[in-house]
Amino acid sequence: MTKQNRSILGFSLMGVLLLVLLALNLCIGSASVGLSEVWRVLFHNSDDVTLSNVILQLRLPRALAAVILGGALALSGYLLQTFFHNPIAGPFILGVSSGAKLTVALAMVVALSRSHVMNSASMVAAAFVGAMLSMGMVLLLSTVVNRMSVLIIGGVMIGYLCSALTEFIITFAADEQIVRLHTWSVGSFSGIQMKDVLVMAVVVALSFLGVLMLAKPISAYRMGETYASSVGVNVRAFRALLVLLSSVLAATVTAFAGPVSFVGIAVPHLVRSLLGSSDPKRVIPGCVLGGASFCLFCDLLARTMFAPTELSISTVTAIFGAPVVIWILVRRQKERERV
Repeated sequence: MTKQNRSILGFSLMGVLLLVLLALNLCIGSASVGLSEVWRVLFHNSDDVTLSNVILQLRLPRALAAVILGGALALSGYLLQTFFHNPIAGPFILGVSSGAKLTVALAMVVALSRSHVMNSASMVAAAFVGAMLSMGMVLLLSTVVNRMSVLIIGGVMIGYLCSALTEFIITFAADEQIVRLHTWSVGSFSGIQMKDVLVMAVVVALSFLGVLMLAKPISAYRMGETYASSVGVNVRAFRALLVLLSSVLAATVTAFAGPVSFVGIAVPHLVRSLLGSSDPKRVIPGCVLGGASFCLFCDLLARTMFAPTELSISTVTAIFGAPVVIWILVRRQKERERV
């Protein structure tokens, strides 16, 4: 099978999987709904007001959020892996998500203490500030540390520090604030409304277009900074754009769903393996499709596995994502031993 045919087959499989998982997320829940009934609610006027509310106000926004934010998280991970030339770099591992979580938690506590409710734009802005601060600390550390393994450990420590500060803030929040903050801080797609979906869709779509425009420079950068410079890539500006776009994507996810682990690391590798290609023009849209499917699948399990008790989304993504990371590390070690 040629690489092109394999890529076409891979995209087809991911597209079908996405549609199937989207349908399952709309049909399955505390009360199962038939696909024909879901179709009637979505595209026709249904007389069942309760069913319409369940589909349109609860399940549809949540499923769309999983699609959009899952794609954003996988794409953010791909950009960070490109930036650091490291297969286990990701927004969760490097502390970017934890930094965004810290600033959003702080902003939410301040807003709620003054009887204000943060809107979607404010949450994204607060998360972006935190993501950029964490990323700045990692980049500052990279100027001192040459070994990538030490840099990754430094990013993990920054993440732990931000998480500890977040827990400190939540501990001293008012009682009525704690439930909302705790649910959000462990990662969840629940409680998202359609107005939030519209905001995240705009931000992620614009970021996705920006990443697509960088596909050619990414191909050159993967060959090394010297080669990229020789073919006309402004490496400094390019690296700045990678940091900016990855931070925007990670911040958007954290603002609405809290920190979600392992998606940004695992999905880009799974997509490359499925497509049989490392071409950014294929991997970039593949990451969006793969991340969307992965998060839809994990959220479906989080909602239904121990219903009515709901697991955090990070609990489920870690169960499936962590083995992929271990597989990556083992494979790299074997490759080094062959050399």
